[in-house]
Amino acid sequence: MNIEKIKKDFPLLVNRDIAYLDSGATTQKPIQVIKAIEEFYEKNNANPHRGAYTLSIEATEVYENTRTKIAEFINAKHREEIIFSKNATESLNLIAYSYGMDNLKKDDEVVISIMEHHSNLVPWQKMTKATGSKLNYMYINENFELSDEEIESKITDKTKIVGITHVSNVLGTINNVKKIIKYAHRKGAVVIVDASQSIPHMKIDVQDLDADFLVFSGHKMLAPLGIGVLYGKREILNKMTPFLMGGDMIEYVYEQETTYAPLPNKFEAGTQNVEGVVGLGAAIDYIQNIGYDKMQELENDVLAYARQELSKLDYLTLYLTPNPENHSGVISFNIKGVHPHDVASILDSENVCVRSGNHCAQPLMRFLGIDSTCRASFYFYNTREDVDRLVHALNKAYDMFKKFITIQGL
Repeated sequence: MNIEKIKKDFPLLVNRDIAYLDSGATTQKPIQVIKAIEEFYEKNNANPHRGAYTLSIEATEVYENTRTKIAEFINAKHREEIIFSKNATESLNLIAYSYGMDNLKKDDEVVISIMEHHSNLVPWQKMTKATGSKLNYMYINENFELSDEEIESKITDKTKIVGITHVSNVLGTINNVKKIIKYAHRKGAVVIVDASQSIPHMKIDVQDLDADFLVFSGHKMLAPLGIGVLYGKREILNKMTPFLMGGDMIEYVYEQETTYAPLPNKFEAGTQNVEGVVGLGAAIDYIQNIGYDKMQELENDVLAYARQELSKLDYLTLYLTPNPENHSGVISFNIKGVHPHDVASILDSENVCVRSGNHCAQPLMRFLGIDSTCRASFYFYNTREDVDRLVHALNKAYDMFKKFITIQGL
């Protein structure tokens, strides 16, 4: 399967003459996903779990079959370990408010990396303040990676929860989460893996990782916006209290008491995003049809080419590991002396789409001594031509701003 054939599956990439380099924010959607959602509304639309009539039963089957598909996709041991949410952010908040609030005590410690997205940082600020526990950070080295020494010095016998991104959404650094999980378990901590930036690019096996929790968003892996997944080990989820109340998460309601439904329903309050679940199922089918091996082959070629070509631009500062084997998906950069928003605007005028800002990672930006970056994020539908368009647009931006940079003495 060649790249030109793949690109034809993506209507937006066919209809717009752009170099789309913002898949770390959200991916484009293949026609197979779009048609699956249309077919659901045309043939199966009803509220699942809510009716004894045939159409509702069919909608329930579509919804629950996708849960089974996701469990198999990440090799979960039990299908009820898959909880649907709006996105990774909601999943992480569910863990913080349900597991964190009930299990953290005074002087306990939560350890996260400085690379974390705000969604895996701000909830832990709130939980540690509420429980009298402490929030500690693992910091990256000069290669934008976590050293073994840093990990082992921060995860201690006092650590009860470790939150770690599998792949940094700013740096593209791949963290060795399997090693981190193994070490944290030796210290008696549970581990939460944010796989939002990894599962679009690589196979995830939660049993092999031995992750206690793992979260991801569908829209970063070809599915629609507004659908996410929380995986949790069944024995942990069973002990947790619900985060949201109402709808199918109840078993019996009395005037003063309520009993909760069993897994997975007790964490899925209210009417769910069924079309999103359908789209996520179709996205998984699409990924499996191409295969992670082929996707990685395509991505690695483009990413290596981007690293090579961008490193030739001496006016750029690149924020990435020098070790390609520890790098996936994204490249953050700045034109020295030029604000990233200005750079991104010039690139947009050349139909090159990149992200600019702090990427929901302000503590990391402060640690790096900067306010923001431009970020180009790649997926298997990108080509070397997209990289060439990026380089051309960057040269144009530099030519526009270099006289001002010279005046500043940079």
